Amino acid sequence: MMKKQNNIVLIGMPGVGKSTLGVVLAKVLGFQFLDSDLLIQEQEGRKLSRIIEEEGYKGFQNIEDRVNASIDVIHTVIATGGSVVYCKEAMEHLKKIGTVVYLHVSLEELQKRLGNLKGRGVLLKDGQSLEDLYDERTPLYESYADIKVSEEGKDLEESLQALLEILENRNNK
Repeated sequence: MMKKQNNIVLIGMPGVGKSTLGVVLAKVLGFQFLDSDLLIQEQEGRKLSRIIEEEGYKGFQNIEDRVNASIDVIHTVIATGGSVVYCKEAMEHLKKIGTVVYLHVSLEELQKRLGNLKGRGVLLKDGQSLEDLYDERTPLYESYADIKVSEEGKDLEESLQALLEILENRNNK
């Protein structure tokens, strides 16, 4: 069906639905599902918030880069952490092993969905707002994406159908 070891890699801001959509997409495709944030927690033996607290921003990124660059799977939907796009080695690896799908929403939609950022383990530098983060990451998501899917105003089912259609069209080319 799909080239590049048949994986689908979901990237995007926290709260766009990478994990939620990823699980359902994996079921529909008959794929495995992997949440790279959970993989980091498993390998490190601690929660993301604790890693960030103990290792700092840069330390967390080094761990995120290493763990994501070591993912070796086939027929898997991989939901990444929103900050993975800062990890050059990881992103080059993920692009090699899968089709990178950028799930996109507007800043306004994101603010509605997210609420408390700290509780979600969102990686913010001191004094950085969600808007700053959005502006900083959007060009990175776009540069790595093979496919961009707008989640704007869509529920889970509509997002899933939109993504499946795009994937189907790509495979028929």
